[in-house]
Amino acid sequence: KCFLFLSLCFVFDSSDAQQKSFPKSPTEARFITSDLSNFWQAFDKIGNSTQNPFEEYIKNGTIGLQGFIPNRIMSADELLKMVMARKSDYLKTRNVDSLIKAKEKLIKPYFYALEYWYPEAVYPPVYFVMGRYNSGGTSSANGLLIGAEMLTSLDHLAELVIHESVHFQQKFPNGGNTNLLQQSIIEGSADFIAELVTGLKGNPKANNYGNAHKDELCREFADLMDKQNFQDWLYGTSGKDKRPNDLGYWMGYEIVKSYFDQQSDKKQAVKEILNIKDYKIFLRKSGYLNAYYKG
Repeated sequence: KCFLFLSLCFVFDSSDAQQKSFPKSPTEARFITSDLSNFWQAFDKIGNSTQNPFEEYIKNGTIGLQGFIPNRIMSADELLKMVMARKSDYLKTRNVDSLIKAKEKLIKPYFYALEYWYPEAVYPPVYFVMGRYNSGGTSSANGLLIGAEMLTSLDHLAELVIHESVHFQQKFPNGGNTNLLQQSIIEGSADFIAELVTGLKGNPKANNYGNAHKDELCREFADLMDKQNFQDWLYGTSGKDKRPNDLGYWMGYEIVKSYFDQQSDKKQAVKEILNIKDYKIFLRKSGYLNAYYKG
């Protein structure tokens, strides 16, 4: 998945987060890595007693780690099972903490770029935690959550952090009750604005495939976009016609780009993209699927 985005379906309602008080200045953005050192302390205790050492990891975890437990870590027992099954893979990320701290200085300027495009942005803490290889990044009401075990390479960490930062700014009209159209625009807009902010274009497999098969994909998407079934488009491995995973990101990106390109006030366009009230109206205004959808 793009930039290691192996998160479950993104259904966090950022309106809850907006009610909390988060810094409005990029200078106050913080990377929190204390859960990583706690994880390795627990890791080194494996086999030393009959008690599961990851119980302490979870008990002493940050509020970010607590938000990563439902649907991801699940429990100390489930985490221990995964660690024992993939011990060598976890060990490859043992030094990721120091690498993240070095990357933080390089990523901070992108927060200023986000502020330029969206002055109303807030900058919640970015929590780096160790999970179970099922989520690279997501957002919670308390901040951004990054699954550090996925970060065998930090080459795309900037895109990942900014993508999730964009999600944090988004306001949804109906919380987590989404269909394929809304969810694709939610994800595609995060990719689009992350690219706008960083200048870095991601998801080459989906982009290349999508651009090469645009007509048939647009026809298929137009038929399915009102459904709440994301199969073959989002959050999973697609077995259909050898397509890459998560083409919904590509489709959403193209819809958002089409809308953005038509607007004379680009900053206002970004604000509108982050505050979509009706996804069908937004789609029509974008014009992207007009040849395939007459609703």
